[in-house]
Amino acid sequence: MMNYKKYKKFETVKLKDRTWPDNEITKAPIWCSVDLRDGNQALITPMNIEEKIEMFQMLVNMGFKEIEVGFPSSSQIEYDFLRALIDRHLIPDDVTVQVLTQAREHLIRRTFESLKGLKKAIVHIYNSTSVLQRDVVFGMDKEQIKQIAVEGTRLVKSLTSEFDGEVILEYSPESFTGTEMDYAVEICDAVMDEWEAAENKKVIINLPSTVEMNTPNVYADQIEYCCRHFKDRRRVIVSVHPHNDRGCGVASTELALLAGADRVEGTLFGNGERTGNVDIINVAMNMFTHGIDPKLNMSDMNAIKGVYERVTKMEVEPRHPYAGQLVFTAFSGSHQDAINKGMRAYHERNTGIWEVPYLPIDPADLNRQYEPIVRINSQSGKGGVAFVMETTYGFRLPKAMQQDFSKSIQKITETEGEITPERIYQVFDHEYLKKETPYTFVRYRIVDHHDATCEHPIRVEITLIDHGEEKTIVGHGNGPIDSVKNALDQNGYIETELIDYQEHALASGSSAKAAAYVQLKETTSSICEFGAGVDPNINIASIKAIFSAMNRIDEKMKSR
Repeated sequence: MMNYKKYKKFETVKLKDRTWPDNEITKAPIWCSVDLRDGNQALITPMNIEEKIEMFQMLVNMGFKEIEVGFPSSSQIEYDFLRALIDRHLIPDDVTVQVLTQAREHLIRRTFESLKGLKKAIVHIYNSTSVLQRDVVFGMDKEQIKQIAVEGTRLVKSLTSEFDGEVILEYSPESFTGTEMDYAVEICDAVMDEWEAAENKKVIINLPSTVEMNTPNVYADQIEYCCRHFKDRRRVIVSVHPHNDRGCGVASTELALLAGADRVEGTLFGNGERTGNVDIINVAMNMFTHGIDPKLNMSDMNAIKGVYERVTKMEVEPRHPYAGQLVFTAFSGSHQDAINKGMRAYHERNTGIWEVPYLPIDPADLNRQYEPIVRINSQSGKGGVAFVMETTYGFRLPKAMQQDFSKSIQKITETEGEITPERIYQVFDHEYLKKETPYTFVRYRIVDHHDATCEHPIRVEITLIDHGEEKTIVGHGNGPIDSVKNALDQNGYIETELIDYQEHALASGSSAKAAAYVQLKETTSSICEFGAGVDPNINIASIKAIFSAMNRIDEKMKSR
């Protein structure tokens, strides 16, 4: 038995008049990528300098304007990476790099050495403030912990006066979620007072969920509490840095934005210590699906994923929202049918508004293809098979024919498992388009005798191969299809009744082919079969479909 009594419930925030539940996210926050610091330090094999540069350049291309590039006072490679960015002039003018350091004198001084040559930088200092860490790690009281933050701020301020570029201060009360809220506000205000923060000299106050301890609504309460109780909210950029220990990083971030946060620190695909940081791609794409410009370019998700996987040696989970290999894939028959109908309605309505069941986003917006959306296995149904045939090969099968064809596919998947689109088409080709025995269409000649007294104005001559022998038969009717069917009925072939006929173009342009579908019922039995034909000439496509259906009826009759 799991001993749940060894754990205690974390405290909530007493905020009875909270306002965040009534708010809406209407714009993107300031994004800060911490892939090169928080994400990198959590890798089994940390990135080398060139890999870091590749990641940095991708982040710039995605549109990040603030990028934490490392902890330059912690190791030589971290220091050398920042120097490489500066010395090679790789930092665009509209991008601000951020460096992290503990609020300790020798680390802060080393950090400023690494910044030489920069026009602008965010210097991010932190110290841990939680009840637990004050007790078991530092053995200090509240005043002593506050003094660490204030003295660190004082040193950054002093060194800034000697620095040629602009320095923006960021302060994090690390382990914020385990800190008393009134004390968190007290220590942050003390930092801002020391810095002499003002509306035109704002301090970034980063309130991290260093370890996710509670439900997302509690984090939102903590953020709103601080936003309300800072001495002067106008001198603060409120930043959040959520981790994912309870699996709620995205929800915590979204609720924190509702609660007043201005800025989000996170990583691509949620990389980071333990269960990771909040996944910025997930949060940004959630905004995108609500019609909000996320201010990040994720239009080639596979390319982003490729760089990430190459430099981090980590794999993106197949079910990862928006980027996972299977995230736009449906195996369920009912889901496939709904997607198929939704896609058709989307194109027919042409409103420009994406509304497709089970697909909250158009895969094309991420440069993802439609082919893998529906994958066929034994759980799939007619809708999935129809979707593959239409989106991959252009065949819009009649509804009754979808059911008929899906039975053939079902038999294969029950023994072989998942079936590819190529294999589905091969089965369709064999079962319908190449169904040419015992009767094979060769050619036709049609004559129109329309006049007022002619009951059957269309005369057609059909040349066919009948059990290996070439023959020509003649039929009359109201149109080409009627004439061909009558020719077969009246010349000793299987007598049938036309149940359904449909046709459509397979492609546009001068080389377009037509697809025709015919459903025939043998008049003396209950046998009813579909046939299909393809040809640039719609009449020939229709005749091929009739022969296909007739051959399938013949095959069914012989199998009885």
